[in-house]
Amino acid sequence: MIGFPLPLIGLCAYSGTGKTTLMRQLIPLLKKHRLHIAVIKHAHHNFDIDHPGKDSYEFRRAGAEQVAVASNKRIAWIKEYRDQNNEPVLADALTILDSNLLDLVIVEGFKREAFPKIELHRSCLGKPLLYKNDKNIIALASDTALTETDTPPLLDLNKADEIAQFILNYIKNYHQQISLQTAKG
Repeated sequence: MIGFPLPLIGLCAYSGTGKTTLMRQLIPLLKKHRLHIAVIKHAHHNFDIDHPGKDSYEFRRAGAEQVAVASNKRIAWIKEYRDQNNEPVLADALTILDSNLLDLVIVEGFKREAFPKIELHRSCLGKPLLYKNDKNIIALASDTALTETDTPPLLDLNKADEIAQFILNYIKNYHQQISLQTAKG
């Protein structure tokens, strides 16, 4: 299990299930509870947040392996990987977060890594359920009723407020566990 000093929860699913759509709905619902949230998203393809002609792009093109762009509004950090054959691991992405300023990290993707996840399932895609082979899936959000009897807690994929409440309860339980562990010393 990935160690991190904050509640960490993922949304895992096959492509086309609606992870990003749900994430866009969940974040405002969770922000209503005054949570400071970070999101880490795994991309399966080459992506770029930088553009030709911009100074930071030109610095990378000239050979800089890391570039940070900072203003009074935001900071962006770009790190080039030398070995482009290996997929990044979640722990690498977590190291750049300032956990002192956060209450929750939501992860989209990284479904093969060991951390608490909510599986999203759309029956119309015809994909197998992931929870059967992943003990880190703590809930299953589906758009249809399932006939399986051994599922983790079942949530309605089309009710973001229900999933947000599950996450809020998860955060509460996380902090209770930390308090118990601290008390035991």
